[in-house]
Amino acid sequence: MTTDIRLAFAHPEERAEATASADPRDRISLRDHVVEVEIGAFQAERGTRQRVRFDIAVEVRPQPGPIDDDVDRILSYDRLTEAIAAELAAERLNLLETLAERVADRILAEPRAMRVFVRIEKLDRGPGALGVEIVRSRAEVPLRAVAADGQETALHPLVVYLDNAAVADPRLPGWLDAWEAEGRPVILAVGLPDGSRPASAVKPAQRRIDLLAIEQNAWVLAGRDPRCVVVASRTELDWAMKHGQTVVWAPSKLVLDAVDGPSSREPVALALWLAELLAADRLLVHGHVAVPAGSRVPVERAAG
Repeated sequence: MTTDIRLAFAHPEERAEATASADPRDRISLRDHVVEVEIGAFQAERGTRQRVRFDIAVEVRPQPGPIDDDVDRILSYDRLTEAIAAELAAERLNLLETLAERVADRILAEPRAMRVFVRIEKLDRGPGALGVEIVRSRAEVPLRAVAADGQETALHPLVVYLDNAAVADPRLPGWLDAWEAEGRPVILAVGLPDGSRPASAVKPAQRRIDLLAIEQNAWVLAGRDPRCVVVASRTELDWAMKHGQTVVWAPSKLVLDAVDGPSSREPVALALWLAELLAADRLLVHGHVAVPAGSRVPVERAAG
């Protein structure tokens, strides 16, 4: 609890580090950026300017090649201050929450920005600082489907990780019934099969071997229930989610094609990465396996 309280009031950069995913990213930050602006819903705040402080931390996509000391190859700090200035100039706002959302959206529009922490505080409204802090991520932009009435609905799937014991468990059909009854798309992920597999001293080769072994296990699961259709591409995943189909994820294509893919070969870390990528409702874990800290989606362990 003490650590939670300390982090609650720590700089966004510390919050970003403490909640980093299993595949942590580089970060840039802006501290103690103070501007005078007219903002606020109360009458006393109209027609007058007050000091507002911004603290921002941004997780960025790894640079695929050398930076070569070239400013055009990075996310410049100027983009953070420009995002603030642009939103403050756009219109007068009543709420810090609205301003924080808009600043975060503008920063996430940058190609290399992946997750942003924005804290904004009013410095002149009392003896202390009054403020708001938000966290926004590309992983929080869910797939959307069009309902029969023409309205768009955000799709937040349930991602389920099954260890080998769960794959072989006779209760699997009942579990599938229960998960599908939630009314969410269900995406199943599995681990490595039991027994030995080929080994390579070359890391990229071993990574492919491990991914292919996971896919073999996915087909084992597919043979346990006809609802468990194996899919590999993002297009197939999106189609399955839009049509309410339960699928088993074969990870090779999505992982190897991803610009910002996971570096870990651990199957649970891959399932967590998928859950974050798809803005999942949660990751449900079956089995006594270690789950990486710092998830951006809720992680729940299955009972029994």
